[in-house]
Amino acid sequence: MRVIVTGASSGIGRAVCEHLLAAGHQVVGVSRRGSPLASTTGTFHPWALDLADLPHLPARLEPLAAVHPALEALVCCAGAGRFGGLEQFNHAQIRQLVDLNFTGQAFLVRSLLPALKRAGHATLVFVGSEAGRRGRRRGAIYCATKFALRGFAEALREELASSGIRVCLVNPGMVRTPFYDGAGFAPRPGAEHALQPTEVAQVVTQVITARSGIVFDEVYLTPLTHAVDFTPSRPRPQEVDPCLDAKPGEAV
Repeated sequence: MRVIVTGASSGIGRAVCEHLLAAGHQVVGVSRRGSPLASTTGTFHPWALDLADLPHLPARLEPLAAVHPALEALVCCAGAGRFGGLEQFNHAQIRQLVDLNFTGQAFLVRSLLPALKRAGHATLVFVGSEAGRRGRRRGAIYCATKFALRGFAEALREELASSGIRVCLVNPGMVRTPFYDGAGFAPRPGAEHALQPTEVAQVVTQVITARSGIVFDEVYLTPLTHAVDFTPSRPRPQEVDPCLDAKPGEAV
């Protein structure tokens, strides 16, 4: 199976790539720098692309679709988090977050839909967030982007079913990543307080490898408890490295 994964250089996206490659699939890993991965069982194709660069994105998506016309799954993991009171954001920061977390995803899917339709049976997976279900303090813009992504996925589920394309939204809670080493907050130690990126990757792999007649419409994957530790040096507004997903409500 050939799968395109965005946000492939770190966090959940990297874990999804590694999990699929270990199972012998071919993976096109999209990231801003086109970072390669270490030795794997399957075949990895790095591809450099900035999904937030909307003015140039349509033209830069054309080669991706042309070079990889045989596509059976697309997993959209790229994204960023920026948290704080609304008045702490300038207009450019609002635009950047919306562009990357939603509009860039819409551009990408539009470009690759013909390839997914040609496959006959294909899967489209969005990695969203619990923040797409309920708005929280200090997360107005971030939550708005995740709500938009959720509505986008739900509408595409109805639109694409007759084309044989399954659409799934995977919503993880806090995922333990190196991001929290300077973020001002972090899930408390203990396996019950945070997910591992590999655990999210296992769910994504199950979604895209299930038989074609099964659709996982929406999956919520959360730690058993939500306990957060704080440090006094949190930036304002806080910016999360792309592909590392954190719940804004836990940072308040």
